[in-house]
Amino acid sequence: MEQKLQFTGADIIQLGFRQGAWFKEALAHINDNQLETEEIEAYLAQFKLPDPIELHAQAITFHQNIKAENELEEKNVTDVVQTMKTLMRTPTLVNGVIMPDACPTGPDGTIPVGGVAVAKNAIHPGMHSADICCSVMLTDFGKTNPKEVLDAAHAITHFGGGGRSRETQFRFPAEMLEAFQSNYFLNDEKMISAARSHLGTQGDGNHFLFVGISKNTGNTMMVTHHGSRGVGANLYRKGMHLAEKFRKTLSPETLPQNAWIPFDTKEGQVYWEALQIIRSWTKLNHECLHDATLEKLGIEKENRYWNEHNFVFKEGDLFYHAKGATPLDPKFMPDSTGPRLIPLNMAESVLIVEGATTETNLGFAPHGAGRNISRTQHRKSKGEKTIQEVFEEETQGLDIRFFSNEIDITELPSAYKNAASVRNQMEEFGLGTVIDEVLPYGCIMAGNWEVNAPWKKRRRK
Repeated sequence: MEQKLQFTGADIIQLGFRQGAWFKEALAHINDNQLETEEIEAYLAQFKLPDPIELHAQAITFHQNIKAENELEEKNVTDVVQTMKTLMRTPTLVNGVIMPDACPTGPDGTIPVGGVAVAKNAIHPGMHSADICCSVMLTDFGKTNPKEVLDAAHAITHFGGGGRSRETQFRFPAEMLEAFQSNYFLNDEKMISAARSHLGTQGDGNHFLFVGISKNTGNTMMVTHHGSRGVGANLYRKGMHLAEKFRKTLSPETLPQNAWIPFDTKEGQVYWEALQIIRSWTKLNHECLHDATLEKLGIEKENRYWNEHNFVFKEGDLFYHAKGATPLDPKFMPDSTGPRLIPLNMAESVLIVEGATTETNLGFAPHGAGRNISRTQHRKSKGEKTIQEVFEEETQGLDIRFFSNEIDITELPSAYKNAASVRNQMEEFGLGTVIDEVLPYGCIMAGNWEVNAPWKKRRRK
């Protein structure tokens, strides 16, 4: 008797199916049972996937709350608009906006810093990035001397890579541990270890601890700026990995950085829950530093404000991905207890703002001053000046400290957009009203901590 030919993966593809992990199981079943043509088609029907979702033929319209005020800004604005146009062809997106502090980051089609992308029934991990829930918190220290606050905070905070040693860690609340253990994205040893050791840490880059004086009251205010540290970065990696699996099946034409997790799946809803837990952890991270500083000084806080500016906000089946944009609308932050905070640079005020939702701001304001050029370009722009010379020129009269004792000139005021221009455009485009500002006294940042990083010390030895 003539042996029947083996059915192959090429045969499945010829029937109109896209290749997948299920091919192995299907081929074994078909060949082991020697299925006939009609039987094969009936069996394979269970694996039939919907047609791929195509990109929008044209970019969805987005609002541009930004304009170039000099030649340097022309290229920045052009690049921001171009990357948004590519981004807004992503099939899930229905609206978007860019802020005055916008600047591109990553390849074309990547959401810019200072951008908001509104998706229907979809969470895009690449649009909230690794620094999930980057946020700012303000505590009012009353009439306490600002130097005393800065000194106390300096003794408590932690900048740079990694987390705290076991001896210096803050207490990790039992209810927070339970929350991590209840979510399969967060319930692993690496994630929980980072949640413990990174609590009460601020990382590096543009994160800071700022002390200043309220213009309205004369009270001393402390403002911290950081995100979810290694905890959020770990969740981001898991989210991107999952989103890529969906992208290959649902929309192969979508750029990998814009892959999404459908919210109406089990994975989407559990990922959303994980984001909320990370949000709670990040808020606690701020509170640890503020409360420990108050305790060290033996005083009670007079007021406190907090808001994210790098997160995903939900309204019905719409998900607002704010990549560096401050939520003005209370619907995005129902637990909000006060106005919003917009820092500019270490030599400028932290703005305290309120505002209303409009068609052109979608309920958001800028998150800071943004950049026009890269860190490398900024370093080159200083020519033959020494780091110390640049530092002294730009921080005169301020108590500016770098936790690593190594100056990072790419975090000095000249690295950022002109603060006055950002404020002017906020007013021009209706992006919030300044109701108070925290005039700068001093600031702590990580600095160039990698100069003396542990692995470099070992290498030199």
